[in-house]
Amino acid sequence: MLEMFSAGFMQRAWLAGLIVAVICPLIGSFLVLRRQSMIGDGLGHIAFAGVAGGALLGAQPVLSAALATVLGALVIEKVRSRLDTFSEMVLAIFFYSGIGLAVIFSSMNRMGGFNLSSILFGSLMTISASDLWVVAVLGLFACAFTVMFYRPLQYITFDETSARVAGLPAGKLNVWLAVLTALTVALSMRIVGLLLVSAMMVIPVACALQSARSFAGTIIGGIVYGIITVTVGLTVSYYADLAPGGTIVLTGTVLFILSCLRQSFAKEEAAPPVACCHHHEVKEHEKG
Repeated sequence: MLEMFSAGFMQRAWLAGLIVAVICPLIGSFLVLRRQSMIGDGLGHIAFAGVAGGALLGAQPVLSAALATVLGALVIEKVRSRLDTFSEMVLAIFFYSGIGLAVIFSSMNRMGGFNLSSILFGSLMTISASDLWVVAVLGLFACAFTVMFYRPLQYITFDETSARVAGLPAGKLNVWLAVLTALTVALSMRIVGLLLVSAMMVIPVACALQSARSFAGTIIGGIVYGIITVTVGLTVSYYADLAPGGTIVLTGTVLFILSCLRQSFAKEEAAPPVACCHHHEVKEHEKG
């Protein structure tokens, strides 16, 4: 087990992976409960366009992806707030537009300049010390933002209309949440890839929802499942020589299936058997 930590790139991958395991479910908890689970996919494709455009201009891929996703998130949030009824349609338009721009920029880039596979599916070898610092700063900011604005964020998550009536700055909070989501997508692409980063926002939260009894419990449970998912996924990918992004996501899927089965068994044990209930009713009837 310790052999895995002997290489410097694996040490950076583990640290970055654990930070992502905290950030993604933290932000994903708000998105899932607001029924915006697919926004990560839409922003992932916008980030792909940012990476391809950055490679064309000779820019650093993480910075170009972050810039593209933040701009895309701001526009999406602006349109969503005005056309709330058609929010899914708006997201789909940006989803396909991001793909279109990425294809055009990639075709224009005759010299190459970036590893397409590592961007789409993640790569442990591409994590640099500077990437780790950026992810760490984002993690601290996301945690601090959630702690400071936990109550208002919880309010707008469950009832945005009432939150606005109560005088909360719902618009500004939505914008900040959109920006954090965009940055999370852009910076997590080194670990799980742009096509899979949305899964890390959704699957751990979905696992936690099977047994959580409160909103705070959902967030904490999602983070715990996220850490387990990344830990097991990175370990399996290292020793089995598999793609880390896909292994992490499939590990999360297995955990989700197990959590569903455990919850199902728990419900069956809690409910008395039908036969016993019927027997008890018969006895009561005979006594009467």
